[in-house]
Amino acid sequence: MPPRPGHPYLAGAPLLFAHRGGAALAPENTLEAFRSAVEAWGADILELDVHRTADGELVVIHDATVDRTTDGSGAIAEMPWDQVRELDAGYHFIDLQGEPSFRGRGVRIPRFEDLLEAFPRTRLNVDAKGPDAQRPLMEMVLRHGAQHRVLLASEHEEGRADRHGYPGPVSASRKQITWFYLLHRLPGGGPYTPRTDVLQIPWRWDGRQVTTPRLIREAHRRNLPVHVWTVDDPALMRTLLRWGADAIQTDRPDLLARVLHEETGRPLPPAAER
Repeated sequence: MPPRPGHPYLAGAPLLFAHRGGAALAPENTLEAFRSAVEAWGADILELDVHRTADGELVVIHDATVDRTTDGSGAIAEMPWDQVRELDAGYHFIDLQGEPSFRGRGVRIPRFEDLLEAFPRTRLNVDAKGPDAQRPLMEMVLRHGAQHRVLLASEHEEGRADRHGYPGPVSASRKQITWFYLLHRLPGGGPYTPRTDVLQIPWRWDGRQVTTPRLIREAHRRNLPVHVWTVDDPALMRTLLRWGADAIQTDRPDLLARVLHEETGRPLPPAAER
């Protein structure tokens, strides 16, 4: 199978991904986190997760329940948007100084549409967490004409957006990543090239190192960029960049911004110059 052509969405490597907006610096998956990542730390791409509410709104949250990140409890799929929108999404966040600095400050779970409109020129990497969210998510992206700047990710094969006709960029499913990981060490790099635009892989999984120099080399031979998640250690960031990683997803965009400056000459973002 011939390699897919490189998608323009992936240009500018090495890229700074703000994982859930930079979850160590502000409440994850909130407009406050996303705004800080873009305006203060110069994030190239915002990584986020989407679920559907009981009445069909697409909301930005990682977990299937609101318990871990808000002052509420219960499953998103069983709650209407009017209830979700009142929750304090900064309630449990603890900042780097150990303080609950966003509690009671009006931080809310945003709708995905709010995010599209708030950041009209920013690239987004979106993971539809519920199987019922992928198609309405794709349809919303297309309505906004944002398919050139929105990558739709899916862990499972049945949720892959390209299977539903999505014309924008997509990342590899877990099955595709597993097969590539198992076969890339065969003589000649193995026979398998995933039909996707990018490999988004963990540094380690279940105690085993997944990302290696050879895996990155074999992916690049197939015109597949490699994005590594979730990395918050500056020493490991430097190692991955020297191995040729095309992007790093991090909860600490402040640290990655400085590492990219020192390793690649990338300009420092505004917050790093203060």
